Amino acid sequence: MGRTRVLVVEDSLTVRKYIVRVLTADPELEVIAEAGDGKRGIELCQSLRPDVVTLDMMLPVMSGLAATEFIMAYCPTPILIVSASLNRGEIFKTYEALAAGALDVLDKPGGGESDATWERELVANVKLLARIRVITHPRGRLGSLGLQAPEGTPPPVSTQEQRRSPRLVAIGVSTGGPAALVHILRELPADFRLPILIVIHLSALFASAFAEWLDGQSPIPVAYARHRDHLPEPGEARVLLAPPDKHLVVRGGRLLLTDDAERHSCRPSVDLLFASLADELGPSTVACLLTGMGKDGAEGLLALRRAGAHTIAQDEATSIVFGMPREAIQLGAAERVLPLGEIAPALTSLARQSPARRPA
Repeated sequence: MGRTRVLVVEDSLTVRKYIVRVLTADPELEVIAEAGDGKRGIELCQSLRPDVVTLDMMLPVMSGLAATEFIMAYCPTPILIVSASLNRGEIFKTYEALAAGALDVLDKPGGGESDATWERELVANVKLLARIRVITHPRGRLGSLGLQAPEGTPPPVSTQEQRRSPRLVAIGVSTGGPAALVHILRELPADFRLPILIVIHLSALFASAFAEWLDGQSPIPVAYARHRDHLPEPGEARVLLAPPDKHLVVRGGRLLLTDDAERHSCRPSVDLLFASLADELGPSTVACLLTGMGKDGAEGLLALRRAGAHTIAQDEATSIVFGMPREAIQLGAAERVLPLGEIAPALTSLARQSPARRPA
């Protein structure tokens, strides 16, 4: 098997040579070209067709965001953002690039003893992303029909007739998550009746402003969940995210944020949110497990289905990474398997079954 071919796009000559040195030191990796601006990076990506691109956000001639949008539209390639941009405006550009199809983000090395750890992370991320099949444009691959769960799937404990009206939507997502969330939230009506809880796997360093950015993309207000706040009632259109490096669970009608141990190397964990909802709300929950690497959320989705909840997994064709949804489907946790374009309409239809907000 040949070595993984990498294109490095970075305007700082010092940082670029450092990245190249780290990557070429691994016998499984080959840096096939370097670029100092976004336009040249695009040209090299088109002509050389690398397996992975490492891409800075702040580039001359053409920005990292513009380069990402072009690459994902015309020569889709796994992109790892390597950026030191942490002010509000620049980090928003990083979120935009992730929504445009970039797969992950890694901060630039800061200098010092921690650089050895950074070097290992860079090499591991490049190898991991090289195995991901990226898609040109999610909308072009959306089907019109959802797949049914595979035959032999164990039915939930509660039958359809025993279900209560939906009370809440919970969504778990990882790699490819910003794009998937933006697509779903933009398709929901502004008067969507159910509160939405979301767990997304993002680097804590880059996640600090994600709720604020997502709020600007959504017709429904978005914020980070706060410890011990009451769970919003049906009729309150709100999206609440698990904060960086905190588990989000629901107990006794309240949102709790915890520092408990990681689950599947994740904090926040989709599994922990889903499991708490299976205990707390059971059949009143609508849960979706979207694109992502690994298996976080699969067991929690199964617990919800057994509790009688409506459970949805994103299909393979529209998933950037069909890891988490596949694990859930194989467990029989997904009542429905839907393409990304069908998830918002499904949620809207279920939300219409919810009663208006209960009077005080």
